[in-house]
Amino acid sequence: MHLSRTARIALRIGAGLGFAVIYVPLLLVLVNSLNPDRSASWPPPGLTGHWWSVAVHDSGARAAVWVSVKAGLGATAVALVLGTLFAFAVARHRFFGRDTVSFIVVLPIALPGIVTGIALNSAFSTVLRPLGVGLGLFTVIVGHATFCIVVVFNNVVARLRRTAASYEEAAMDLGASTFRAFADVTFPLVRSALLAGALLAFALSFDEIVVTTFTAGPGIETLPIWIFTNMTRPQQAPVVNVVAAVLVLLSVVPIYVAQRLSADTATSSRV
Repeated sequence: MHLSRTARIALRIGAGLGFAVIYVPLLLVLVNSLNPDRSASWPPPGLTGHWWSVAVHDSGARAAVWVSVKAGLGATAVALVLGTLFAFAVARHRFFGRDTVSFIVVLPIALPGIVTGIALNSAFSTVLRPLGVGLGLFTVIVGHATFCIVVVFNNVVARLRRTAASYEEAAMDLGASTFRAFADVTFPLVRSALLAGALLAFALSFDEIVVTTFTAGPGIETLPIWIFTNMTRPQQAPVVNVVAAVLVLLSVVPIYVAQRLSADTATSSRV
């Protein structure tokens, strides 16, 4: 497709404006985390690492990080198991309602978070509360897993659709059992897709706030909720900037690695 010089310039300007809208506010958060002024005046009168030291020693922030890590790891583990099983069922088998199953698995990530949160809160109150199980870390993990399953499913099913089933059939023709064929043939082929899906699932869970608000019980405070609670407190504003900056940096790493793994997977499938 050939574009005129004017069209190319217009596309570059549009792309530059789009990137500026997305990334300039994130850069401002990083700069404000180094601003010595508690009120985050602009331009900063200087740069300091004092607020980073304060944030490291903030017990509330540390506890919130640990809760987010536990919720993220739990949701990722659930998503890996269920998302992979759904992917193999859809990609490797033909059955009545296969397209419906695929649609139902992907649907949660398209629903508004507040709708998912309200639905889960009602379900937990109706089903778990009579059994003596209240809202807490377990319900947060279940809530996050509902949309984390989608990213694992999408990564694995895309990889399976680019991988011929004849590899597994050849292994079983040579005497390998089903589990041996999976361990020696199938798993190495989908390993990078599983890792990419796990990284994206953890990043989604770590940043989630809407569903968490409806599924977390008293005393359960993830890092996004901690930020939202403290951002209106003047004394905590600089620390919130630091924690937000750390959250941005932590989110970039798994997403970048997942993107590279997905790219490597697509390249290897064409070889």
